This record gives sequence, structure tokens and C-alpha cells, in this order.
Amino acid sequence: MGRLKRLKKIRIHREGTHTLAGSLLLLLIVNAAFYFGLECKIPFYVVAAISLVVYGILVNFFRCPIRLFGQDTEKVVVAPADGKIVVIEEVEENDYFHDRRIMISIFMSLVNVHANWYPVDGTVKKVWHKNGKFMKAWLPKASTDNEQSTVVIETPEGVEIMARQIAGAMARRIVTYAEAGEECYIDEHMGFIKFGSRVDVFLPLGTEVLVKLGQLTTGNQTVIAKL
Repeated sequence: MGRLKRLKKIRIHREGTHTLAGSLLLLLIVNAAFYFGLECKIPFYVVAAISLVVYGILVNFFRCPIRLFGQDTEKVVVAPADGKIVVIEEVEENDYFHDRRIMISIFMSLVNVHANWYPVDGTVKKVWHKNGKFMKAWLPKASTDNEQSTVVIETPEGVEIMARQIAGAMARRIVTYAEAGEECYIDEHMGFIKFGSRVDVFLPLGTEVLVKLGQLTTGNQTVIAKL
């Protein structure tokens, strides 16, 4: 019951309420100007159609689906985000582990939900934020050079994994809810990234990777690895 009580029971993410309200007001003003300011209504219909599409994309972006993994979580690593697998490789991790790790990266486009989930059950060991650049999130150097927020989690079996939220060319704000010392669960939101970005997961060597490059993922649902 503990994990169910801690779920965020919302359909539109709280990070998007102000953006959606402001965008709606702006679009209403623009459409009213076209409707009342021009005798010919064709421009109004064009603008109205574009406004509906743009607002629909925004609503989808800030959608906050309530998902339950519903399976055994022991040694399981799930996708922390909706998107596409863009990197699976062995890398040198020098910020925390100072050894070689398997990195799995998920890129989120503008049409993806941008809520992020914890990839494993466990205890948050460390959280830190690093300022940086805003290069395109799928570029290799984005993992080290871009604005980012990192969370280290220790699983109940004592394995430490790391999840890193990375800003992209359009992402200008990373929100991380994790706090050191608290318990976390796969069904919980780890954070949110606004407008196009990626999430890297660093796993121990020997981890069984269950996804492939180009595969689409669903946050909190797709199993990406087995520890």
C-alpha cells in the first residue's frame, strides 16, 4: 500500500499547469483578434486550426499517465521515460562510480510524455545537479556537457545504479523530485524535463540488456535490463 499512496494522482503534470493556462489565454487572445478584427473569416479558421494542433501537442507533452508496473520488480530495470533507445554502450563513468558501466539512453521527442519514473526500486543515495550546455540531446557529448540532474539509487539487493536527466536543445528546465535517503519505487515519478531531452541509465557490467537500438520505450512499463 505504501507505494500506491505515494503515487501522484494527477492526469496533467503539475509542471505544466502554468504553461498550459498561459498558452490557452494567449491563443484565445490571438484567435479573438483574428475573429473580431477581420471581416474575412478564413484567416481566423486557419489560425484556429493551428492553435488547436499546437495546444494539443502541449497537452500531450504535459500528460501525466498513472501507470503501475504490476510485475515482480526484483533485479528489474524499467525504462524511466517514454521515447526511443538511442545509445547502448559501455562507457567510463567518472562522476560517481569511477569505473566502466553500461549506459542505456532514451531520447524523448516533443510528442512524448516527459514525466520520468524511477528505473528501480530502492533507496536514493545521492542527488546532484550540474549546469551545462543545451546541445541536441541525442548527441554523444550531451551526456557529459549538457545541463543535467543525476540520481544514484541502491536497490534492495545492494546494487547501485545511476539515472541522469539531461536537457536538450529546447529543454531549459529539469525538475527532480528525488532526495537523498528516501525510498523510491518504480511506480513513482523521479522528475520531469520540459521540452525535448533524454535520460541515461548507468548499469553494472554484466547486466543483461533487454532492449536494442531504435526500440521505443514506455516509461514504467518497458523492461530495459535485468541486474
